[in-house]
Amino acid sequence: MKEKAMAALPYKRVLVKLSGEALMGTEPFGIDRATVRRIAEDVIAAVKLGVEVAVVVGGGNIFRGSQIAGMGLSRPAADSMGMLATVMNVIALEAQFTSLGQPARAMSGVAMPSVVETYTRQQGMEHLSKDRVVLLAGGTGNPFFTTDTGAALRAAELECDVLMKATQVDGIYTADPKKDPTATRFDRISHDEVIRRDLKVMDTAAFALAREASLPIIVFSIHQAGSIASVLRGEASCTLVTA
Repeated sequence: MKEKAMAALPYKRVLVKLSGEALMGTEPFGIDRATVRRIAEDVIAAVKLGVEVAVVVGGGNIFRGSQIAGMGLSRPAADSMGMLATVMNVIALEAQFTSLGQPARAMSGVAMPSVVETYTRQQGMEHLSKDRVVLLAGGTGNPFFTTDTGAALRAAELECDVLMKATQVDGIYTADPKKDPTATRFDRISHDEVIRRDLKVMDTAAFALAREASLPIIVFSIHQAGSIASVLRGEASCTLVTA
């Protein structure tokens, strides 16, 4: 069954990048249980299509470095706090997947083996091959890099066919569609053009890394139930970023 499903889809292994804010739902802070369950169910629907799924999640629902600007905290210290926030998020996601009967493994680029498994490429590939959802925290494990860049790095390392960037809107637009009603959505755009136009859906380093790795990026909205599987089946609006 899995082989037939995979043959019908263009992607066999994907990495989904979630912002920490995506876990808040309508709450002003933290983790909304119903939202986490819906996202977990969306990922499981993709797994049932025969796709291997890794997930990178940010930590903005718990902590953002900009929140402590002017407090005298160094950038490396602030980034370390942000990486710890991502670990809390993957622990919550792992528990949700487990409760739904889907095997999952939380892994961190920042070593904390008494809490979650330390990320290695080899072990991550092993988990994916066994149909476990791999939940990746800690960014790159280093300060000065965003979780978007961490997602591009992990997607390249794990030999993913595509990086799926979950956002608030259904793709990349010529301008912010929430502010500019004349903004139009790109169906397809190159990494180079995204960088040249300075389109802000991901940071420049993430797009540059994806370009060098020949890694396509799909930008889509996470707000509709079943959105991940819909995008994989080619049924949902999105933007494809390719070489």
